[in-house]
Amino acid sequence: MLAFNPKPSLKSTFSGTALRRPPLLNGIPAVVSFSWTSRSRPFVRAVISDDKTVESPKTPSLERKDSNGSAISGSSVKEVKAVVTIRKKMKENITEKIENRWEMLMNGIGRGILIRLISEEIDPVTNSGKSVETRVRGWLPKPSEHVHILEYIADFTVPSDFGKPGAVLITNLHAKEFHLLEIVIHGFDDGPVFFPANTWIHSRNDNPESRIIFRNQAYLPSQTPPGLKDLRREDLLSIRGNGKGERKPHERIYDYDVYNDLGKPDKDEDLARPVVGGEERPYPRRCRTGRPPSKTDPLSESRIEKPHPVYVPRDEDFEEIKQDTFSAGRLKALLHNLVPLMAATLSSSDIPFTCFSDIDKLYNAGFVLKDDEQRELGDNLFIGNMMKQVLSVGQKLLKYEIPAVIRRDRFSWLRDNEFARQALAGVNPVNIEIVKEFPILSKLDPAIYGPPESAITKELIEQELHGMSIDKAIEEKRLFILDFHDMLLPFIKRMNNLPGRKSYASRTVYFYSKTGMLTPIAIELSLPSTTSSSRNKYVYTHGHCATTHWLWKLAKAHVCANDAGVHQLVNHWLRTHACMEPYIIATHRQLSSMHPVYKLLHPHMRYTLEINALARQSLINGGGIIEASFSPGKYAMELSSAAYESWQFDREALPADLIQRGVAVEDPSAPGGLKLLIEDYPYAADGLLIWSAIKEWVESYVEHFYTEPDSVTSDVELQAWWSEIKNRGHHDKRNEPWWPKLATKEDLSSILTTMIWTASGQHAAINFGQYPFGGYMPNRPTLMRKLIPQETDSEFEKLIQNPQGVFLSSLPTQLQATKIMAVQDTLSTHSPDEEYLGQMNHLHRSWINDHKVLEMFDKFADKLGEIEETINKRNKDIRLKNRTGAGIPPYELLLPSSGPGVTGRGIPNSISI
Repeated sequence: MLAFNPKPSLKSTFSGTALRRPPLLNGIPAVVSFSWTSRSRPFVRAVISDDKTVESPKTPSLERKDSNGSAISGSSVKEVKAVVTIRKKMKENITEKIENRWEMLMNGIGRGILIRLISEEIDPVTNSGKSVETRVRGWLPKPSEHVHILEYIADFTVPSDFGKPGAVLITNLHAKEFHLLEIVIHGFDDGPVFFPANTWIHSRNDNPESRIIFRNQAYLPSQTPPGLKDLRREDLLSIRGNGKGERKPHERIYDYDVYNDLGKPDKDEDLARPVVGGEERPYPRRCRTGRPPSKTDPLSESRIEKPHPVYVPRDEDFEEIKQDTFSAGRLKALLHNLVPLMAATLSSSDIPFTCFSDIDKLYNAGFVLKDDEQRELGDNLFIGNMMKQVLSVGQKLLKYEIPAVIRRDRFSWLRDNEFARQALAGVNPVNIEIVKEFPILSKLDPAIYGPPESAITKELIEQELHGMSIDKAIEEKRLFILDFHDMLLPFIKRMNNLPGRKSYASRTVYFYSKTGMLTPIAIELSLPSTTSSSRNKYVYTHGHCATTHWLWKLAKAHVCANDAGVHQLVNHWLRTHACMEPYIIATHRQLSSMHPVYKLLHPHMRYTLEINALARQSLINGGGIIEASFSPGKYAMELSSAAYESWQFDREALPADLIQRGVAVEDPSAPGGLKLLIEDYPYAADGLLIWSAIKEWVESYVEHFYTEPDSVTSDVELQAWWSEIKNRGHHDKRNEPWWPKLATKEDLSSILTTMIWTASGQHAAINFGQYPFGGYMPNRPTLMRKLIPQETDSEFEKLIQNPQGVFLSSLPTQLQATKIMAVQDTLSTHSPDEEYLGQMNHLHRSWINDHKVLEMFDKFADKLGEIEETINKRNKDIRLKNRTGAGIPPYELLLPSSGPGVTGRGIPNSISI
């Protein structure tokens, strides 16, 4: 039940703060008002001038019946009115316009929507909530420019002892669904009663059961009014389903399944992929679709290919503005049209960039698409403000915006300090950790992977420490490492057998100077050990001659390619998208929409199931964009599964992660209770401010609702929710000892803070910088196509003669580069209907009938505003070299607010892209 999902955005249609002429509600003026912010949609609401004295309509009405089926009459009754707000499509074809005219007529004459009002009090005869029933009839007039918002009225005659209304049951008599924004009941003594909905109401033809919409009052299970207890239980049961059959588009069923829909074994044997999820390849669970198995592999689910949609529960679909931004104008257009078009254009010349000016032309001159047959794509072909579209005679030109990383200094990516800075302030600042002991040792089985000792020796390190011993450097916490060795080495042999892929398992050691600068001092690149005596570990330093400088550049490029793959498959997809999905499914299945925790989490679940379904269809699937563009290729999801083996929920909390990586120590006087060992660590410093604000908001919220010592343990829905997350959503981790207990308010606050941080701040920090940092391929290649030539290799002479050519030929080809640039641009884009952390629109204002909670939320919003000011000040502090300086872009990924497009800033409430 989407009782809390404020949806933008009608702002492009509205141009004022009130309608020019007030509509009449049965002869009584009703003010229809609306407003908006730059990041929220306007909300239209009818406000009847006097809730207690509204006259009955003069038109004939349906006979009102109580819950016993008896007609209601006499002096012990009163008239109340419901204003039912429905949103139509903003863009309609002729057929839809005709259908909508017919639906309006049916609603107006009382033959479209049946509505039953349920009291919180028990009817002693039926032993269920008292109820009255009527039909929606009549509508409030709207000016023509607001035709996509319709408001209908329904008149109820209720007994004087009816009590407070707690729910409405909606039956859709039309042949197709409609989108219900909200229902407001006028005429009760306490003023208007709000029923936020923002949900699709299925047709009775699809499902004869009525939809249940609860009013905006939060109740723990033990506090549920007697008249609503049965409805609370029935609503949850209707959402869970029975785990059988193929899901239909109109359904709202949330259930679990493994990732068994990534391969295409029926189409091509090379596109078959193993099931991810289970003992052999552990993984979080996804939302079940129930499609039949494929013909050639009974363990794999048959696929639905674009443009046909993958099932998600109906209310998880993108709204129309998001669809326009994402589907028609963004990723689907890219995946359906742009990538094949590029392939057709470049297939005869799928060549590497031959000089850096070829790359510069993507931003200065553009990328020419010569296929005349594709010109019909016109303005629908793409992309955001990071990729400008220009049409020229006989050609289509795609011109990319200059990425932020080279906008101020086009050569910054070449420097070691920028390479190190991006480990702290780039798009993947979550892997650097402290060196705790030396020598550096692998934890892999030496019988399979060879001696565990790193080839980075004490002598080599001390050559770069300018007189400091390695023991002293470790003691003073000045050595840090970016270590992908153990994660990647088991896959390197298979990855390097793929055409056009050559990778190493890498380690990069950094030195943190007393002046506060982080510098890379050594890179180790490892290949799988062989039975021969040939070397399989190579160590590079920045050197002091031209040849070693170019070898160092190639080594850094290989590190960046590894970092890009780990970022995308582990830190981005697995730790945010995939791990959030079970939390969302369990929240819908186990927590009533009346539950305060449901209401708290709801804005942080928006669009995530839909974006994940689209990813399974086009990004992480066999032969999809991720496999085509990143080093692991067809083994991408197997690598992600291997990384999940070391995933722990308790370490997803930002403070715990920083401590575990050794980059922070506990300090109660510092923000977030931590002191950073690298003071100028923008991701961590800003992240702790956001974390602390979320934590304070969540703790005050939990304290407000859980007032008794045993209120957490006695909350049956909450305990079932946490149990299901552990035992079903993360089934392969169900027996791990590190799962937090859920026994106290502190336990609950910690769990919820971690979830909200993951969906908001963490995802923002590692997602919206993808194009700003990765849009210039030499800065962040997503794969490498050649190993680094050794002196005994024939390729080494080419390096001596043409180092630039060897370097560029090792990077992705022109087709690979432009394809991933386009995807990164899309994934870095904020939709116009984005909802940001700490922001609330008018619909959200009615999400809960609790002034204390709204005051706490306002305090949270104010705190985020202060944080934004603090971050802006930090970005102007000349002492912070990772944020300021010649050519250095400010760190803005954790600024809470943003406008639409690729902005490199903004924290959405949820994982919505």
